[in-house]
Amino acid sequence: MRRGPGGGGGAAAAAAAVMSYVADHGYPVPRVRPSASRTDLVMERLSGPTMLGALLEGSLGTRQAGSTLAGLLRRLHAVPGRGADDPGARVLHLDLHPDNVILTPDGPRVIDWTNAEDGHPGLDWGMSAVILAQVAVGGEPLADPARAMLTALLEDPSGVTESGLAQARERRAANPTMSPREVELLPAAEDLIRTLIR
Repeated sequence: MRRGPGGGGGAAAAAAAVMSYVADHGYPVPRVRPSASRTDLVMERLSGPTMLGALLEGSLGTRQAGSTLAGLLRRLHAVPGRGADDPGARVLHLDLHPDNVILTPDGPRVIDWTNAEDGHPGLDWGMSAVILAQVAVGGEPLADPARAMLTALLEDPSGVTESGLAQARERRAANPTMSPREVELLPAAEDLIRTLIR
């Protein structure tokens, strides 16, 4: 499967590098292989629906989805960061949500590593929580399932921190792909998260 990354030529190579790195540490991602082009990412074709697709078709429950996301975050944050500058740094996905998890017969696999970087896990937990909370407070048909997923995510002894949550909100607000409506939802999303982690 070839995926043209959204960030240009270097993004494909960067995504391939981080996916190979986390795979070497036992993290569930598609296998990647070198491409003749720096703008393409060649990876294993996966069989199965996204977690979001499984939720919509009713083959996966919302609480199970939230618990699975929490488990994937915990597993990822067991992978050491790629640099020696900060021994507390870990690999962060920074966009882990139900549409970036493929439910294969061998278990969930995480895709879309274009935002990945090294850092402190609180930011990664914060990003996933904010993404779900924005949907939960948005009043759309997926609001109730998103709230149930968020609740399950945060019931896990999660790594959400004050600084991680603040950084996640700032990053979401600055994301150029966010609509004005999505940005307007951020204060209510943060309030919901704080209510659930008390």
